[in-house]
Amino acid sequence: MSTKICSVDPGSPADRAGIRPGEALLEIGGHRIVDVLDYKFYGYDPRLTLTLRGLDGGERTIQIRKEEGEDLGLNFETYLMDRARSCANQCVFCFVDQMPPGMRKTLYFKDDDARLSFLLGNYITLTNLSPREIQRIMDLRISPVNISVHATDPELRARMLRNPRAGECLDIMARFAGAGITMNCQVVACPGLNDGPALDRTLRELGALYPAVNSVAVVPVGVTRFREGLCPIEPYGPEQAAGVIDQVETFAATFREAHGTSLAWCSDEFYLLSGRSLPEKAYYEEMTQLENGVGMLRLLLSQAAYALEEPPEGGAPAPFSIATGVSAAPFLREIVDMAGKKCDKIRGNVYPIRNRFFGETITVSGLVTGGDLIEQLRGRPLGERLLLPSNMLRAGERVFLDDVTVEQVEEALGVPVQVLDEESGFDLVDALFGLEVEPPQSAPPAAEDEFYRYNP
Repeated sequence: MSTKICSVDPGSPADRAGIRPGEALLEIGGHRIVDVLDYKFYGYDPRLTLTLRGLDGGERTIQIRKEEGEDLGLNFETYLMDRARSCANQCVFCFVDQMPPGMRKTLYFKDDDARLSFLLGNYITLTNLSPREIQRIMDLRISPVNISVHATDPELRARMLRNPRAGECLDIMARFAGAGITMNCQVVACPGLNDGPALDRTLRELGALYPAVNSVAVVPVGVTRFREGLCPIEPYGPEQAAGVIDQVETFAATFREAHGTSLAWCSDEFYLLSGRSLPEKAYYEEMTQLENGVGMLRLLLSQAAYALEEPPEGGAPAPFSIATGVSAAPFLREIVDMAGKKCDKIRGNVYPIRNRFFGETITVSGLVTGGDLIEQLRGRPLGERLLLPSNMLRAGERVFLDDVTVEQVEEALGVPVQVLDEESGFDLVDALFGLEVEPPQSAPPAAEDEFYRYNP
């Protein structure tokens, strides 16, 4: 734990109160500060009493007035004021275990930290929470908590996570529900393992915790070419994927009739694997599970269509190319064609990048590497600019998973790269018409959490 203050934001409440780098924050309002959750929770009120320890070891107490919810403006050695907690499981489907050797160290870190669940949306399994931490989540009303459930059958979940504590999941969730904690859930479905009757049970038992359980995303397991020595798992085929969709949609229809919400949805990838059309936007209700790829492509299409009802004005936009994952490419091509009907001066190509790095069973844009981009785009007509979704890059940086930088891609391909928010059809349309688009904003990397969605 480190509550040592590294810097103070100029003009912030802490700066005005005379707090200086090098001091340590001990308490707020008499409450001991252990990590970022304590800092944010106890630092919310407009009038605060802070206890600090100076470099000489002496302690002092100061009073601060600020706006309710305004951050104090203190920065610590790490975002969490602590080390990120690593995963205690050995999940049979773990994506990190399917990583090739020789990549940067952070990509092999398995995060399972409840604080990152609340602050950044990471998914946790609950297996490394101590009784004190469970109680603190309830006491501080940390909500929502995002939980990788996978199965509610205790024995099956323990086998899948290869951790005897995994079977406690539903009991902990019931305690959270009783304390008013909202939970969003994820099920990584593996063929023949936790789908079929096991998935029916999981949906039914999670549904029994509604409204504390706010949403459930069912996503297909990701299978790379680096599974030698691991539990045999095959990717979903079209018929199997369609079967999972039928299961989830049947549950959702019944639940919606009783409660007014579907509660559970399949990710876009299941629809693409099955060859079925994506549901309409209204089907996804509040789009709660976008981070799991639930409704993301439909939202992109609907936003683009709305933006094109009154297309941007201007001259002839510079010709462009878009590179994306195989799964998203047809939808981006559809948007480009829609834009072309509104402005016949639009000229652009869409290139689906086959994932040679991880294996071609991986089709999402977020796992496209810089090396694959260069190899597959070199010598092809790219126009005057290359558009890429921001999820190809590490959060807050300009580097791909294989450590190739955006600048190296630009140099190799001889074209400038423009990075766009992968979820915004509005930004995409503006970019197609040659308008300036603000770079997507991302939270600072709080820990080595690059693969949390694939490493539940």
